This record gives sequence, structure tokens and C-alpha cells, in this order.
Amino acid sequence: MNFSDAFSPSNLKFLAEGFLVTLEVAFIAIILSFIVGCVVGTLRYTKLKVVSPILGVCVQIIRNLPLLLVLFFTFFALPEIGIKMGVFTSAVVALTIFEGAMIAEIVRSGLNSIPKGQIEAGRASGLSYTQTLWHIVLPQALRRMVPPLVSQFISLLKDTSLAVIISLPELMHNVQIVSAQHPNIVFPILILAAVAYFTVNYILSIISKRFESKFV
Repeated sequence: MNFSDAFSPSNLKFLAEGFLVTLEVAFIAIILSFIVGCVVGTLRYTKLKVVSPILGVCVQIIRNLPLLLVLFFTFFALPEIGIKMGVFTSAVVALTIFEGAMIAEIVRSGLNSIPKGQIEAGRASGLSYTQTLWHIVLPQALRRMVPPLVSQFISLLKDTSLAVIISLPELMHNVQIVSAQHPNIVFPILILAAVAYFTVNYILSIISKRFESKFV
């Protein structure tokens, strides 16, 4: 175990490149999954006759599948029906689908936590159902959603490591390569990867606590 060899400039540069890919995938997937989750969660909350039950089934199916299976599906199965994507895009799509289903439940639960009297008051004041939802219910619900949403985003960042299975050149992929080339520095390399993940996730958890204390 040699820390000086593990933390050589070339190794640090290679691992930093991998971590940058991890952050890029996580950032894009967080934005897309949040949009998908908000739309799906809101549509489920509205209980539309046809749309809501179908979305409910889709969400329950995805939530009960392992993310690894979703990754395999987007990278290996979709090309068989003519939908071909690169490794980076496949990872983003898989994470967006999987995490979007999780966030949809958070959004639906957050909306359900708002008393129905709020909607009745909004309608009584002359607002339409959509206006009431947008101006009264959703702002209150979002404040309650902050802690679970940030927790889900932290999980998403950690879940990017599963994309190593489809050879996405993210942090853990590059950790594997360095470890295979230099078996004597596996321990310090893994410690370095752990510190990288911990730092970003700890920052997100601090942000979550500040939002929680401010808005909830």
C-alpha cells in the first residue's frame, strides 16, 4: 500500500476526469428526473380518469425494479428495437426514468399533505383548479418536499456508480482501471473515491437542512 503512488498526478487526473463524468451525469439526471417526477406526480395527484391510473402502474413497476435492470434495458435492449444511445446518454436516461418514478411519489405525497380546504378556498376565491394547484397548493407542497427530494438526489449521485456495468467512464470505472493496473494501491484509491462521494453528498445534505429549517 503506497499512498504516494496512489496519489500521483496521473492517477489523480484520471480519477478527477471520472468524477467529472459522475457529476455531469448526476446533474443532468437530477434536472430531468425532477421535471419528470413533478409532471408525473402532479398528474397522479389530479386523478385524471385514464392518465392517472396508467401513470400509477408505470411508477409502481419502475419503483420495484432494480436500477441495474433499467440500465441494462436502456443500453442493451433498446438498440434491438432501433433506439440506439451512447453510454453517457443511456446512463442519463436510465437514471432519469428510475429516479423520476421515485420523485413522482415524493411530489404526489407532498401534494396530498396539503389540506383539501386549501383547494376549496382557492376555488371559492374564483381561481380555476389549475390556478389553485399552481399558486396555492404546489408552493406549500414544495417546501415540504425539499428534504426527501435532496435525499433522493443524494441517492441518484451514488447510483451513478452502477453505470460502471455499462462501462461509463465515471469515477468507479476509473477506480477499477487504476486498481487493476496497480493492485498495491487499491486501499488509498478507494479511500479517495469515498472522500469524493462523501464531500459532494455532505454538501447536499447541508443544503437540505438549511432549506428545511428555512421553509418547513
